[in-house]
Amino acid sequence: MTTTAATDTGVGPLLRGWREQRRISQLELALRADSSARHISFVETGRSRPSQEMVLRLAEHLDVPVRERNALLLAAGYAPRFTETSLEDPSMGALREGMERLLRGYEPFPALIVDGTYTVLAANRGIAMLLEGVPERLLVPPLNAMRLTLHPQGLAPRIRNLRQWRGHLLEQMERQIALLRSDALRELYEEVAAHPVPETAEEDTSERADCPFALPLRIEHRGTVLSFLSTIATFNTPMDVTVSELAIETFLPADPETFAYLRSLTP
Repeated sequence: MTTTAATDTGVGPLLRGWREQRRISQLELALRADSSARHISFVETGRSRPSQEMVLRLAEHLDVPVRERNALLLAAGYAPRFTETSLEDPSMGALREGMERLLRGYEPFPALIVDGTYTVLAANRGIAMLLEGVPERLLVPPLNAMRLTLHPQGLAPRIRNLRQWRGHLLEQMERQIALLRSDALRELYEEVAAHPVPETAEEDTSERADCPFALPLRIEHRGTVLSFLSTIATFNTPMDVTVSELAIETFLPADPETFAYLRSLTP
């Protein structure tokens, strides 16, 4: 993920940029942060240097991503507060084991863990099942969930409601780009959005009757159409950049037929 590392710009313009992006007035931000509009104005124009505590408080109320909070601290002349620890680090052992246990426990239903740019960090046998038939060249690590899903030779040809599901994924990425301001995420978006939608991909309205409360992923596996509801979980109050960008996505069977089919594949 790209960090806004413009320390020579100063913290004021960076904070103003986040405030304007969130469409919050100086007065509203001041009320949220227990400050004054005058002080917020002085901080943004560089007339006042905010304390470390104030930088973090403003970042919290502006919903600034953890990675970018470090950039704000650096721009204000302070040391970064949040570490960025590799998942392979011994200190992450308990976290890794917990996530792997979760993925195994969810089988035979698909589940995976991705980072902030949708790189697949771990996946269970349910995901491996869905990837059957995908060309080997697309399965060379590091795998990317968006590439695998929307590539014309990936899962896309087997997704029955491709137009709707593709639109959902692209909208999800657009929201994340607006929140995170990540160059890497924007490049990925431009790449996968450029993949053509097959002319044979017609709008599938069958899910509206079967699952009226959420858009399911309808995907074919060995001639059987499976229907899943996707849920995404993240960590609350992360204190590490790596952890803040982790997401656990699980696919819940959306109908009894999908549930029974997946159970039948369990040894």
